[in-house]
Amino acid sequence: MRFEFATTGRIIFGPGTIAEVPGLAASMGRHALVMVGRSPDRSRAMVSALAEQGLETTVWHVPGEPTVELVALCAEMAAGAGCDVVVAIGGGSVLDAGKAVAALLTNRGDVMDYLEVIGKAQPLEQAPAPVIAVPTTAGTGSEATRNAVLGSPHHRVKVSMRSPLMLPRVAVVDPELTVSVPPDVTATTGLDALTQLIEPFVSPRANPVTDALCREGMARISRSLRRAWRNGTDLDARTDMCVAALFGGMALANAGLGAVHGFAGPLGGMLEAPHGALCAALLPAVLEANCRALTARAQTDPAADMSLERLGEAARILTGNRHATAADGIAWVRELCRDLDIPSLREMGLDPEDIPQAVERARQASSMKGNPVTLSTAELTEILAAALDGV
Repeated sequence: MRFEFATTGRIIFGPGTIAEVPGLAASMGRHALVMVGRSPDRSRAMVSALAEQGLETTVWHVPGEPTVELVALCAEMAAGAGCDVVVAIGGGSVLDAGKAVAALLTNRGDVMDYLEVIGKAQPLEQAPAPVIAVPTTAGTGSEATRNAVLGSPHHRVKVSMRSPLMLPRVAVVDPELTVSVPPDVTATTGLDALTQLIEPFVSPRANPVTDALCREGMARISRSLRRAWRNGTDLDARTDMCVAALFGGMALANAGLGAVHGFAGPLGGMLEAPHGALCAALLPAVLEANCRALTARAQTDPAADMSLERLGEAARILTGNRHATAADGIAWVRELCRDLDIPSLREMGLDPEDIPQAVERARQASSMKGNPVTLSTAELTEILAAALDGV
């Protein structure tokens, strides 16, 4: 057995921990780039707190999922202002944008030099500016991942800028920041978090550390996602979801992902749909396809048989039934998606005529390498056809 495990340099978790951010930033730099989403209140409060620590500040609002152009423009502005530390407060889009900008602050060249698939995928030569990542949703786990997902409207695709150097310096996970997240976002980000626990768990690159994180994370989502969706002020449920999202980020950064995320990148560029919603819509169909493919290959492939058992173990964790099978787990996920009113791919804009193009692009996605079984073009096509009209 040989494996490596790397994660964010320091993790601070708990209600009220956002109050520690200004002091942390002051220990890392003199001029903070504060990156937030659409809420001006959040940026004003942080700017005031940073000023009390003697830091200069520059604010950048990330209005949606980050694009190549947005990150390049922000990095140019931040470099001109002399920013030397990034404080990113928001959902996965804000955190990913913060990590990408931090990398461009210390590495020469254009963002396309470092992008996978559509760019040159060059490695970073210098450590990025320090990043303090403060998630306000429980989904992507971006506070503990080594990549940033960026959209390219020109190419109609979302791809990653990736490097071990891009792990944030500090993650500050404060569950109180998530209590205002509306039910629909709670649902889609929560199912993204679940996907990011199931996929590393059945990945060929899984290891004992990621296994432990995935088992714990899945158990917490099983008992708390519906609760957080029904009652956003349930802090115990929100805390469970924040733990699960964090663990998912730690797991995927070390064990990889699978076909759900292999599709989510290309579809996100084609449809301009939220990443979490795409993952939620795809998860049941991908689990079904993987289960079917693994069952067919298990008689001649020991690795397939082992992956099938992993799906069964995930099912037992999610359902709480020690006799559950992989099929029971898939049924549980389908029911969860129905209960949380997850929209279908068709509702998000996917046309049946676009399926061949989406399949071809998904086959090139790096996340496909972590799927427990290599899926054929026909099997990938069946996934999108099955997810087209939802559960």
